[in-house]
Amino acid sequence: MSRLLDRHREMLDDALNAIRTREFWTPFPEVPSGKIYGETAREDGESSFSALLGKPFDLPGHPEESRLGAEVSPWGLELGLSYPAASPETLVAASENASPEWSSAPVETRVGILLEALVRLNRQSFLIGHATQHTTGQAFPMAFQAGGPHAQDRGLEAVATAYAEMTSVAGTALWEKPQGKHAPIVLEKHWRIVPRGVALTICCNTFPTWNGYPGLFASLATGNTVIVKPHPMAILPLAITVKVLREVLAEEGLPADTVLLAADEPEAPVTKQLVEARDVRIVDFTGSSTFGSWIRSHAGDALVFTEETGVNSVVVTGTDAFAAMCANLAFSIALYSGQMCTSPQNIYVPKNGIETDEGHKSFDEVLSAIAAAVDALTADPKQAAGICGAIVNPATIERVAGARSSGRVLRDSGETGSGRSATPLIIAIEGDTKRHEDECFGPVVFAVPAETAEAAIDAAAGLARRKGAITAALYATDQTLIDRAAQAFARAGVNLSVNLTGNIYVNQSAAFSDFHVTGANPAGNASLTDTAFVAPRFRRVMIRWPKTA
Repeated sequence: MSRLLDRHREMLDDALNAIRTREFWTPFPEVPSGKIYGETAREDGESSFSALLGKPFDLPGHPEESRLGAEVSPWGLELGLSYPAASPETLVAASENASPEWSSAPVETRVGILLEALVRLNRQSFLIGHATQHTTGQAFPMAFQAGGPHAQDRGLEAVATAYAEMTSVAGTALWEKPQGKHAPIVLEKHWRIVPRGVALTICCNTFPTWNGYPGLFASLATGNTVIVKPHPMAILPLAITVKVLREVLAEEGLPADTVLLAADEPEAPVTKQLVEARDVRIVDFTGSSTFGSWIRSHAGDALVFTEETGVNSVVVTGTDAFAAMCANLAFSIALYSGQMCTSPQNIYVPKNGIETDEGHKSFDEVLSAIAAAVDALTADPKQAAGICGAIVNPATIERVAGARSSGRVLRDSGETGSGRSATPLIIAIEGDTKRHEDECFGPVVFAVPAETAEAAIDAAAGLARRKGAITAALYATDQTLIDRAAQAFARAGVNLSVNLTGNIYVNQSAAFSDFHVTGANPAGNASLTDTAFVAPRFRRVMIRWPKTA
C-alpha cells in the first residue's frame, strides 16, 4: 500500500462516498478565512504572489529551450513573468520517456501522489487565488474559490472516480472450469491497468484550473503522462499546479516529466502542433466550438474530450417571488461579467407578460425589473468590481459594443471603474433577427419575446439542442409547465434549474454532486466527471497461465 494513500485514505473514502451519494461534501473550504487556512495565510499568499512578479518562473528540471510569457493582468498590474518553453517535439518526447515508469506505478501509488498534490495545492490557495485573479480578471473572492478549493474539488472528484473505476473489479483471479470426469481447467489470471499514453490538457483563459483539473487529474490517475497547455494569457495558475505535481513526483522517486508545461505566446501558438503529434493519445479541451471542431478533425485517433460554445437560456413563465427572482437573475447575469460557460445569455418571456405575486407583469416590466436589479448590484463601484470582475479579453468589449445594434436597449453597459470592465447589456430582440441564437460571450443578455409560455420553453430547449447549452433555468408556478420544461431540456441534454432564489445561482456547479456539462448536446462531448469521462483513459490487459499443483 502507498504511504501517501495511507496518509489521505480518509479523504479518498469520503470522496468515494460523495460521488455515490451526490450529497454536499468538500475537504477544501471555500471561505478565504485565516481561521481555516492559518492566520497569516492571506498575507503569505499575497507576498508569495508578489515575489513571483517580474521574474522567471522556476520549474526545476523542466525542458527549456527558451523562456517566454506575455500575460497581462486585466486589472492593470504589471506581471512580467516568463516560463520555460520547449518545442512540441521536445515536450512529447519527454512525456513519452516518463510514461513507462509512471504507467507501471501501482494504482495506489499514483492516487496517493495525486491526493498529496491536491492537499499541497489547497495550502497554496491564496497564492493561486491571486494568480487566477490577475490572469482571468475574476475578482479575488471568486478567483480564490474557483481557482483554488473548487478546482481542487474537481481534481479530487476525478481522482476518486478513476480509483473507483480502476478498482471496481478484481486484479487477479483463479479461474476454474469444471470438465466433468476430467480434471478441471485451472488458470491464474492477472489484469493490468494500461493507459492510452501521452495526454494533452488544453486550458481556457477564464477558468484555467477549474476546467483544467478534471482532465489533468483523471489522466494522471489512470497512468497517462500529461502535457498541460495553458492559454497564453493564463499560464501562472497552471504553472504553480505543474510545479507542485512535479515536486511530489520527484520526492516519490518518479519522473517529474510525468507532468509538463507547454507555455506559448499568442503570436507563436503551439497547440495545433501538440494536437497533431502522433504520440498524443488523449486531448482535453475547453474553448470555442470553432477550435473544438478543428481538434476533432486533426487529433487522429486520439481520445478527445471537449467543453465548447453554448447558448444558455432562462425561461420566465411566472413566479411567486418576483423581487427575489429578479435579484437572483441580476446576480447571475452580472457575475464575472457573463464570462462563465454557465452564464445565462437569453431570457425568454411570453410577449403578453406573466403572473407574479406582485400581479401581472408585462414583458417590458419583467425585463425592466431585472435591469433595475442589475443597477442596484452595480451602483457601488467597489461592489460592482467585486461581482463583475474585469474583462479578460479586449475583444469582449468590442462584442458588447457590437451587440447594441441587435435590438432595443433595455439596459446599457457601463464600467465599474476598476480594470477593464463592462457591466451587463440587456437587449430586447425585435423583428426577425437571430442574433441571440449564437453565443455572445460576455456581459450581453438578449430578452426574447415568445408567443406563449410553452413556446418559450420549446424555443429555448430547441436552441440548446441545435447550438448547445450547459445550463438552463425556468421560473414557473404551473407544475404542468415545469414538467414540460424538464422533459424538453432533458431531451436537449441540458441541466435545468427551477425557481432559483436566494444564494444559489444557475451559474454554479458543485463538485461531487453536479455533473458539469452532460455531453449530450453540442456544448461538449464530456461530463465532469462521470465514468465515461474517466474510464476510456485506460484499458485492462490480461495475462493468464495454467495453474499447476
